[in-house]
Amino acid sequence: MLSLADLQRRIASGELSTDAALAQTQHAIAAQDKTIGAFVRHDDKARAQTAGPLRGIAVGIKDIIDTAGFPTEMGAAIYRGHQPRADAPVVMALKQAGATIIGKTTTTAFAANDPTPTLNPRNHSHTPGGSSSGSAAAVAAGMIPLALGTQTGGSVIRPASFCGVPAIKPSYRLLPTVGVKCFSWTLDTVGLFGAGVRDVALGLAAMTRRPDLVVPSAVAAPRIGVVTQAFAGAPDPSGAEALQTAARVAERAGATVRELAMPEIVAEAWRIHPVVQEFEAHQSFAWEYGQNYDAMPPLLRGRLDESKGGTPAEYDAAMAVTLRARQALAAVLAEVDVLLTLSAPGAAPAGLASTGDPRYNRLWTLMGVPCVNVPTLVAAGGLPVGVTVIAGFGDDAKALAAASFVEDALAK
Repeated sequence: MLSLADLQRRIASGELSTDAALAQTQHAIAAQDKTIGAFVRHDDKARAQTAGPLRGIAVGIKDIIDTAGFPTEMGAAIYRGHQPRADAPVVMALKQAGATIIGKTTTTAFAANDPTPTLNPRNHSHTPGGSSSGSAAAVAAGMIPLALGTQTGGSVIRPASFCGVPAIKPSYRLLPTVGVKCFSWTLDTVGLFGAGVRDVALGLAAMTRRPDLVVPSAVAAPRIGVVTQAFAGAPDPSGAEALQTAARVAERAGATVRELAMPEIVAEAWRIHPVVQEFEAHQSFAWEYGQNYDAMPPLLRGRLDESKGGTPAEYDAAMAVTLRARQALAAVLAEVDVLLTLSAPGAAPAGLASTGDPRYNRLWTLMGVPCVNVPTLVAAGGLPVGVTVIAGFGDDAKALAAASFVEDALAK
């Protein structure tokens, strides 16, 4: 994979020009994307900017995020050829930091269930996950050093686990979602993929102009609470092994590790996540579902068909549970620095018909807390499996530092 930190170091030292760094990315896309299919479109004539911390860095943008330089088609026939007039604020933040927008990466239709033809770079007969399929695959294949995705249920962390790349779903609204096709305004979160946890931190710090997000050279051993999420069902053997391995290795490296049980209200929040998501989705897709029903992606259309009976009273009750669960989770996180949990049930499923199960991600998206995927082991078939490091709301720097600690411990 292409390391953002390494490219920055080489550019700063004069070892590598910004144009050469960008050309390296363009060559990698030309060599690999015909097979992987991570990009909807890309610019093989793009030129690098010469100023800013991300100068010379090529970034892929998930194709539900508006870009003035590329169509934004959302993986859906309804929006084929749709050309926004303006960049979304997150895209502008990248440009203002000196990055080059190299292209649009594939997304499941409207960032929902209907899959893309993108292949998992680790094993082409398996899904890369979704909905941020192309962003995870492009970084994993070494085509680009940084990519944007979005998460409403598990659409950043799960594909990161399946493709074996670090990624962050930041605290809710750390990155603005203006100019991003809305699915659920309570849940939608823009996230980043990179070659290493420190790379992801550097990208997020540059976008937000928050230098405190950069992982320090020395990271103190964290207090870790392991959460198995029993309320979400049992994981596959590879998922269980990944969580056990990460906990054991972190403890050996000096972390304090203990298992934590979640309060019942937190488990209840996991159960009501779909109520919030689907009630808001019906409003977000009112035009598409109401005026273009036959052209809607079939799996998403089926979800909306099944959930159209949701009532405001059910939604209000779910939001009340959400508030109480967030308060309870904050109390739990006062006992430890971070939580360690599953990123996915296990390795990526075979075939492209499904993007995998987000059941271990959706609670944390509803809670709005920062989540970082750390690749942990390689299962049968060369398929990666990751774990998730979680900190309290707004403690993104703590989540990134602890994830880097776990990543370094695993490397040793």
